[in-house]
Parts: sequence; structure tokens; C-alpha cells
Amino acid sequence: MNKFLTDFKNFAMKGNVLDMAVGVIIGGAFGKIVTSMVNDVIMPTVGLLVGGINFKELKWVIKPEVKDAAGTVITPEATLNYGNFIQTTVDFIIIAFCIFLFIRLIGKLNRKKEEASAPPAPAPEPSAEEKLLTEIRDLLKKQ
Repeated sequence: MNKFLTDFKNFAMKGNVLDMAVGVIIGGAFGKIVTSMVNDVIMPTVGLLVGGINFKELKWVIKPEVKDAAGTVITPEATLNYGNFIQTTVDFIIIAFCIFLFIRLIGKLNRKKEEASAPPAPAPEPSAEEKLLTEIRDLLKKQ
């Protein structure tokens, strides 16, 4: 049992596992920010542009609700909430686009870092003509 716990501790404390945990936590917080931006900024604006539609309320009633004479709901309505699907799809597209931009930015920064730390390329070998001209120059200097 002790070996099992030691192996688990070694696994859980590896750098990749900790990095992944931090990424999941930050990703969850980032998802909430994007969801808020979509729900509170983008979708109301899109709703206004298409005639005041609130996408979350869009649904197809498969079976209407049943009420008794007093107005109490006996059987709730069965609906297909396609507006919520549209909302979630827009959330996904925005999150995917933001992640794409972030990964692209990190890639550019890594390339600049690699270019800055890379040793300069060696000078190309002089051509036969350049060697001959160098010899002529050296002979003229000696005279």
C-alpha cells in the first residue's frame, strides 16, 4: 500500500500534471468570462439586430403543457430548446477563436525567442571567383 501511495504522489507531482491542473482551472475561469461576454454583450446585440429576439427563449414546443381548471400545471410542456443550442454554439466559437489567438501569440513569441537565442549562421564558403580576387588583392599588397 505504501508503494502505491508513493507511486501516486510521484505521478501527481510531475510537472505536466500540475501544469495541466493549472490550465484546467484557468480554462474554467476563462470560460466563465467568455460565457458572460456572450450572454451579456454579444447575444443581446445580435438579438437587437435580428428584431429583438432573445435566443435563450427560442424553442419548439413538442407537447404543450396541460392545466386544470384552476390554472395549475398538471403536465409541463415538452420543448426542444434550439435557442440555447445556438447560444452554446456561439460560446464555443468565441472560446475556440480566443484560444486560437492565444496559441498563435505564444507561437510568435516562441519563434522570436528562438531567433534571438539562435547562433548566427556561418558565413557561406567563398566562391572560386572570390578566392581568386582575394589572392590578387594579397599579391598587389605585397608589391
